[in-house]
Amino acid sequence: MKIKLEKIGKRYQKEWIFKDLDFQFESNSPVAILGSNGSGKSTLLQVLSGYLTPTEGLIQWEKEGSLISVQHIYKSITLASPASALYDDFTLRENITFFQSFKSFKNEMNVEEVAKRMGLEAQMDKQLKFYSSGMRQRVKLGLAIMGESDILLLDEPSSHLDAKAIQWYNDLVLEFMKDRVVCVASNKEESETSFCKSAIDILNHKPAGVRV
Repeated sequence: MKIKLEKIGKRYQKEWIFKDLDFQFESNSPVAILGSNGSGKSTLLQVLSGYLTPTEGLIQWEKEGSLISVQHIYKSITLASPASALYDDFTLRENITFFQSFKSFKNEMNVEEVAKRMGLEAQMDKQLKFYSSGMRQRVKLGLAIMGESDILLLDEPSSHLDAKAIQWYNDLVLEFMKDRVVCVASNKEESETSFCKSAIDILNHKPAGVRV
């Protein structure tokens, strides 16, 4: 799987978020997108997901030599971000089952196995509205990382996680990142991106005079 960016730029009204970005994302070469809060990391992830259209430049998604249209790329993506939706009135079991109705899990894992890998098997029948913020983040990350996809996008994945949970997250990504495009947006660098082979500093793609 590849994602090719050629002179990509994104502007809101008159302000450029980033500009003139050339890069190629490839399977088995995880990439970190680095920058401070509000710098445009999440915007770039949304462009990569096909959710946002770049103001200028070209983005192409390619698998085994064939291009995938922006209308269909969502089928190849799993994403964990602060905006990722969970159903608070559903139990963990119900949330996993609902996700599974759209995407299967790696290694054909079932609901119980997924919950166990999240470390939340004892909480399977509790509604998510009673979960702590750290537990909810485990659910978001677990669904995205263990979900069957060619592209894995993670936006500030260690938010709300303690040191033990950050180690769990790193171990889980390392286990399931084979043959996938993996991209992590981070302002913390090492704790979230230690497995990344290259990085994009979003500040290097801001026109002169733009403040962050």
